[in-house]
Amino acid sequence: MAATGEAQPAKHQEVGHKSLLQSDALYQYILETSVYPREPKPMKELREVTAKHPWNLMTTSADEGQFLNMLLKLINAKNTMEIGVYTGYSLLSTALALPEDGKILALDINRENYEIGLPIIEKAGVAHKIDFREGPALPLLDEMVNDVKLHGSFDFIFVDADKDNYLNYHKRLIDLIKIGGVIGYDNTLWNGSLVAPPDAPLRKYVRYYRDFVLELNKALAVDPRVEICQLPVGDGITLCRRIS
Repeated sequence: MAATGEAQPAKHQEVGHKSLLQSDALYQYILETSVYPREPKPMKELREVTAKHPWNLMTTSADEGQFLNMLLKLINAKNTMEIGVYTGYSLLSTALALPEDGKILALDINRENYEIGLPIIEKAGVAHKIDFREGPALPLLDEMVNDVKLHGSFDFIFVDADKDNYLNYHKRLIDLIKIGGVIGYDNTLWNGSLVAPPDAPLRKYVRYYRDFVLELNKALAVDPRVEICQLPVGDGITLCRRIS
């Protein structure tokens, strides 16, 4: 009970609690009515396995996974990239959405986490779509940018990695995404901290990365090469459609 005597809504069940909705009960309603009933069995299994991991806050929320799956189908994506994989929930959502000959270049510094979800991805029959590369993304992206044949070769790119490098990623990805293709940057509302007062009590990692997220949002807002749409799904996702 709250100090006022009013009953508080129960905390919803979603791993990581990434919703920006003020009502936990409303978010739980969304999950139970439109997300969980349509969630593919492999994604449910991977979500539940990831929930047991000590870093489960890093996972993509179930509603965002559903959104990404729908978006990829709407834009008929075939050749994609994901920077930041963790256990592979968003990766699996992408793989399930792509056609049989679709491809995902998946980049992450930690293969051990990816291998938590790999047996489920294999069981789902989509592992052949994934080219996983372990290590920092920037050196590989530099190699790709230097190969003119790869310019404009990706339909969709999803970035959910080190926030202090988001702008560095953007400088490279803009050459690799095709005209009309979409780059999605995750966590662009960053726990709602972007509008918090300077003296707000924030967790150390939230406070550390907040300025980098603010810098990214300002840069994307004035980048003439993209159209943008910032959505309050999960922890905030900004879609950038390349137009030039």
